[in-house]
Amino acid sequence: MKKLTAFVLVAIIAVSSIFAAESVNAYTTLEEPLAAALFARFEEETGIKVNFVRLSGGEAVARLEAEASNPQASIWVGGVGLDHITAKGKGLTEPYVSRYSKNTPAQYRDPDNYWIGLYVGPLTFVTNLDRAEELGLDVPHSWADLLKPEYKGYIRMANPNSSGTAYNVLTTMCYVLGSEDAMMEYMTELDKNIDQYTRSGSAPGKSVGTGEIPIAIGYAHDQVKLKEAGANIEITAPEEGTGFELASMSLVKGGPDPVNAKKLYDWVISDPDAQQIFTEWYVVLVANGAPKHPDALSIDQIKTVNQDFAWDGDPETKSRLLDRWTSEIGNKRG
Repeated sequence: MKKLTAFVLVAIIAVSSIFAAESVNAYTTLEEPLAAALFARFEEETGIKVNFVRLSGGEAVARLEAEASNPQASIWVGGVGLDHITAKGKGLTEPYVSRYSKNTPAQYRDPDNYWIGLYVGPLTFVTNLDRAEELGLDVPHSWADLLKPEYKGYIRMANPNSSGTAYNVLTTMCYVLGSEDAMMEYMTELDKNIDQYTRSGSAPGKSVGTGEIPIAIGYAHDQVKLKEAGANIEITAPEEGTGFELASMSLVKGGPDPVNAKKLYDWVISDPDAQQIFTEWYVVLVANGAPKHPDALSIDQIKTVNQDFAWDGDPETKSRLLDRWTSEIGNKRG
């Protein structure tokens, strides 16, 4: 009887282990409804459940760094590529050569295979036309426009310490204006017109969609989604040129379930269902032959700056720019 009981216990433990293996913990910087739809489809097709936590880009890097000695997630899906470059530089992720990686052009993936690009999206302005008319505001068409005194308290953007979107604004202004000092001078002036800095990069646009604030800075695909949902908004790209994100994906170094993480990684960059779900959110996928929503705004439709992703995402560069922004702007907000 004791032998039988022991056998049953061993069997239960074995079965529990099998079920436990059929899941993977993930961090994601995709919009939560997009992530939920994507991971639900993955579970339907593979039987592997994705236990995900939605974090902004900066939060994801901070979480991975805090958990480096005992990783809790095995994969990070989505988020501005600059944050993935930072994570690589901090030794928080590990290389993986998927058999599907070759479908992604070389300029959209890390040469050392630490991260792979999923989609691109330009930084743009979004204006609520009803609020703008009510307040007598013109729709901004340039970075210079945003400094006009009539916009005081009427612009919203994210905090670059927590948002990869907002950090991309800092690096973009370095390219537009030619130096870090000029960027900080610009951001200091822009701060006079900012009503608040949000945690997430997509949050300011949502506030414009509801009319809470008339103008915001964010990524075009988030804004197109608001317009398609019926918000009376106008999306404009800055005339001087703009930066763009390369939303990416990485495997977490020492993650607890690398096998299922690699299965998810492969599926995200290759499965037609996964690609279709992305297009429903108006993002422009970078994989060869990937579908594109007709209303999505591609970066080849607007003027962009010549971004150096390696410089932008280098931990030393990022730390320096964020420290300056925090000391000269963030800490003075009260």
